[in-house]
Amino acid sequence: MSLERPVAPDPYALLPKTGEFTVTSTDVRDGEKLDRRHAHDSAGGDNLSPQLSWSGAPEDTKSYVVTCFDPDAPIPGGFWHWVAVNIPADVTELPAGAGKDDDSLPGGAFHVRADFGSRAYGGAAPPRNDQDHRYYFVVHAVDVEKLDVDETASPAVVSFNLAFHTLARAIITPTYAH
Repeated sequence: MSLERPVAPDPYALLPKTGEFTVTSTDVRDGEKLDRRHAHDSAGGDNLSPQLSWSGAPEDTKSYVVTCFDPDAPIPGGFWHWVAVNIPADVTELPAGAGKDDDSLPGGAFHVRADFGSRAYGGAAPPRNDQDHRYYFVVHAVDVEKLDVDETASPAVVSFNLAFHTLARAIITPTYAH
């Protein structure tokens, strides 16, 4: 049974305009299907966050936030799969698996609780036989060294803070369905 519904708009098109820079990955490609290893274990995957690297951020970038959001989840507010906060400005890559819940992010960066409930990357897990879901992997270049949030913040609170501190965004959007 398919959950037929209209495609959600690009969630970042609804936010204030920012600059842009580039994010690439050895694991995911814009518009292409995620490999199963980046899917959640509940969807038969390995729950492994993909490798991401970025370049061309504004010179006054003081930190980064990396997120993964699914606007196509069959709920009104979409679904947060990953939120890594306060990544130092000199870091321009996260290796595959950086989304583990082991607090191994560089320079005191940390995860907030994603919508699966853990402070870690939660891979793609759309309902079976649903439409393709888009997974917005976004690197946010931030104008402060540390957002005024801690590990207990929700993705919505982090996003609210990003609305006032994002200099530029780099976005790569693979898809997934099963």
